[in-house]
Amino acid sequence: MINSRITCAYLYTISKYGYPPPAEDTLQYLDEYKTLGFQSVELEGIREDHLNKVYEMRQDITKKINELDLEVPYFCAVLPGLSSTVEKEREHNLQLFEKGCEIASAFGALGILDNAPLPPYKFPEDIPVVRHYHEDVILSAKFPDNLTWGKYWDQLTATYREACDIAANYDLTYQMHPALGVLASTTDAFLHFHDAVGRENLRFNFDTANQYFLKDNLNLSLRRLKDHIDYIHISDNRGQQVEHLAIGEGVIRWDDFFETLDVIGYKGHFGIDIGGAESDVEDLDLAYTKAAKFLQEKL
Repeated sequence: MINSRITCAYLYTISKYGYPPPAEDTLQYLDEYKTLGFQSVELEGIREDHLNKVYEMRQDITKKINELDLEVPYFCAVLPGLSSTVEKEREHNLQLFEKGCEIASAFGALGILDNAPLPPYKFPEDIPVVRHYHEDVILSAKFPDNLTWGKYWDQLTATYREACDIAANYDLTYQMHPALGVLASTTDAFLHFHDAVGRENLRFNFDTANQYFLKDNLNLSLRRLKDHIDYIHISDNRGQQVEHLAIGEGVIRWDDFFETLDVIGYKGHFGIDIGGAESDVEDLDLAYTKAAKFLQEKL
């Protein structure tokens, strides 16, 4: 049995079934996690329709979680509208965020997770429904002509302050996931954002592959973020593009990484986060089970 600190991230399901995978098949996904040997799993609600479907199913999902004796330490609610320049859209997304917190609480989660805020890009069409914004997509975006950064920053931090307070009402942390093109994607950016929001339950979802690509020094980042991390997404990277490779397929120095975790006394969860359309993973099941074995040996 895989240690319950080692979580099967939702990227496993995304890699098999696309983005977003059908929410109505969530009970099947839980069976698949259990078959792989995981006790701890990650679930998601991706934007409004997907999140609402998971919300409708939350009682059945909770029942299934209990039947399989699983844990869901983190639930991800993907809501890019939280960083909108439009007040009504921010308010609507805060309502969706509260639904996400209700789901997370029903599952017995420790925290709710989302990508760090998306800057107020104006894309040629609507915000693309993708996991990661590639450089060519970001370069195609513009900004509103009437954008005043100071005013926007105040609105943004006030919105995330309110989100943190909603999460706190459900005894949840609010985990920020770093990625290319978002605010708070690096150690410096997160610490700046954390100070501006001013809420201690705002946490950083450390992501080895994304941060390595973004040129964050992982071992220095761990030291600087010691008091802000409870959850680490684990995958490898070669440093040239966004990718989430099987452990050992990239160039991350894992011995140094885990020595640093010992130095800072890290006791949180690890989410195996391998795969995605951008990654060359031939055998997904094998990559996840080998990563779980690797982590168990490190623990």
